[in-house]
Amino acid sequence: QVQLVESGGGLVQAGGSLRLSCVASGRTFSMYRMGWFRQAPGKEREFVAARWMNEGSTFYADSVKGRFTIARDNAKNTVYLQMNSLKPEDTAVYYCAAQTSRVVGRYDVWGQGTQVTVSS
Repeated sequence: QVQLVESGGGLVQAGGSLRLSCVASGRTFSMYRMGWFRQAPGKEREFVAARWMNEGSTFYADSVKGRFTIARDNAKNTVYLQMNSLKPEDTAVYYCAAQTSRVVGRYDVWGQGTQVTVSS
């Protein structure tokens, strides 16, 4: 079983930066893909960024491309979301998710979320 714990959220002014962390524990050696999602008040949860763990490829939502970067630290079993040039519309609860194996076909483990608030 895999567990995910996010941290790093907070309040920042528009144009500022934050780095979110997602620490994975448990059976992490076979994880296929890690992702970040977000949900703003009154809106559906939306995809932000993903990283395939073996090949290292990444994918971003158009709304964050060029501003956000998803990276990993193998030694710390941690995936990061570096968020630069933040905008008020980036305000949301951010969730880390894992697809624990390729055959699962979906994100099957989720963290508890961390709040990001960007003031104008």
